[in-house]
Amino acid sequence: MATRNLYYYYYCNSRYMEIEPMKSYFSPPNAIARQYSLNFPNHKYQELNLSSMNGCGGGNYPRSPLGIIETRTLPTAPTPLLAAGRLNSAIFHLKSDSPAEDSGIIRIEVPIQEKVEALDWLRSQSDTLLPRCYFSGRDSGDTALIENRNGDGHASSNGHDSQQNLLSVAGLGSAVSFRHLHPFSLDDWHSIKRFLSKKCPLIRAYGAIRFDARSDIAPEWKGFGSFYFMVPQVEFDEFKGNSMLAATIAWDKRLSRTYEQAIASLEATMLQVSSGVRRLNGNSSRAKVFHQTHVPNKLSWDKSVKRALDLISSKNSTLVKVVLARSSRVLTMVEIDPLEWLTSLQVEGDNAYQFCLQPPESPAFIGNTPERLFYRNRLNVYSEALAGTRARGGTESLDLQIGNDLLSSAKDHHEFAVVRESIRRKFENVCCSTVVEPSKVLRKLPRVQHLYAKLTGTLQKEDDEFKILSSLHPTPAVCGLPTEEARILISETEKFDRGMYAGPVGWFGGAESEFAVGIRSALVGKGVGALLYAGTGIVEGSNSSLEWQELELKTSQFTKLMKFEAPLLATRERIEL
Repeated sequence: MATRNLYYYYYCNSRYMEIEPMKSYFSPPNAIARQYSLNFPNHKYQELNLSSMNGCGGGNYPRSPLGIIETRTLPTAPTPLLAAGRLNSAIFHLKSDSPAEDSGIIRIEVPIQEKVEALDWLRSQSDTLLPRCYFSGRDSGDTALIENRNGDGHASSNGHDSQQNLLSVAGLGSAVSFRHLHPFSLDDWHSIKRFLSKKCPLIRAYGAIRFDARSDIAPEWKGFGSFYFMVPQVEFDEFKGNSMLAATIAWDKRLSRTYEQAIASLEATMLQVSSGVRRLNGNSSRAKVFHQTHVPNKLSWDKSVKRALDLISSKNSTLVKVVLARSSRVLTMVEIDPLEWLTSLQVEGDNAYQFCLQPPESPAFIGNTPERLFYRNRLNVYSEALAGTRARGGTESLDLQIGNDLLSSAKDHHEFAVVRESIRRKFENVCCSTVVEPSKVLRKLPRVQHLYAKLTGTLQKEDDEFKILSSLHPTPAVCGLPTEEARILISETEKFDRGMYAGPVGWFGGAESEFAVGIRSALVGKGVGALLYAGTGIVEGSNSSLEWQELELKTSQFTKLMKFEAPLLATRERIEL
């Protein structure tokens, strides 16, 4: 069976709620830094009415550890069908094996000999209305796309990959979710970590955080809240050589969820899970566009870029860079299937993260992002700087010429250096050691190429994970520099809600965590058609027309799916560079 990537896709089975505006990126503790502290004197945060257990507890955060955190591995099954049978039997026996502890999380997993693609399994669940989510790590061979131009002739290494055999995770239902209206805080991080353990590395919480929690939430983003994470109830894991089917139950009487309720919820979910798996045949319906609008339009874009350049050149402003974005609403004759688009992104994004997050009765937030925010493996933490964009050339010689032009461009070097040095300083503030290597190379993707640098640091303690997350987001690559000046200009200029676009998207685990930057993304379905998001960095020397062309280039991975041309997903061949 051909090698296939990972998808992790999430629905949450709960009511669609009204959500108030947020007022901050994060809400870090006083222990981190006073300048991070934020007050909300006029805000009354309402509890979200989730049918699954909300691990945040509505603001009343449980402090004590869970009574049980464990993984139970059953004998290997040859097929997904037999694995589902063994899993159902184990769940049935859980009812007569009630633990004495008032709280806990138990994962039951069945390895599968057969190599099955997680996306195939997920698409086989198309008749269910269960919550579903998806996250795909970058291909472990992505270093081949980082072309070193420093003369040594070798591709640069990306360092880690202790979980390289896990390609994809697809999930249905929510054993426990974490969502609230207030900005993501250290208390929220601790609430998530309560349910995780180094001894159970595959119990993970997947989700995303808003780009700017200070901005008002538009109707299309209401279901996402200020942040949204979940541990899947039923999960399909795809590895390089095999697969795994798993089920997770979580309970905590202090959060009004008993063990018996958790079992009943899981049984109800299992009744809706299809044991059969349909293989993808490469056929996909092409959405026909009948209307498309950009916010801003080209005229307004030119005015916004001019205003930004005027501020950058002003002696009274400290602004060095700002990232302005565009939202493109696309209306189609038929509703777009997010999973079909994910299939296409899988081919586009051999060396990128693919993700999908869909709260209850909300559109699906999907993306194909090349940019890592950070990866943590115990005390080791990795990040990267990515800036400057050019199209790929149609021939090897043209591609080389375009790449050299990007490397030698003073404007692009300036934009890239701003991003790299900002991340370096943030690493140095949190880590006891920091290394930048390589410091500037090309990273080539199927449609575009960027300037790239890799940063490696060592945390003083693992709890510094929250510090590195709240410090790195938002990076200059998606916001600007200085951060607050850029954020203010963005909020004054952009007439749409970024939502989770350009925010952190990824997962927390016991010993490891990984987050991408939610760019090259779209909000799909549930009556919105599709909202396509893209941004571009404005620095001294930027040209508004060229930046508009860059927006078109970045959204082309989606717009190509709505044009009458050969679909990219017709074959599963790796894109040659």
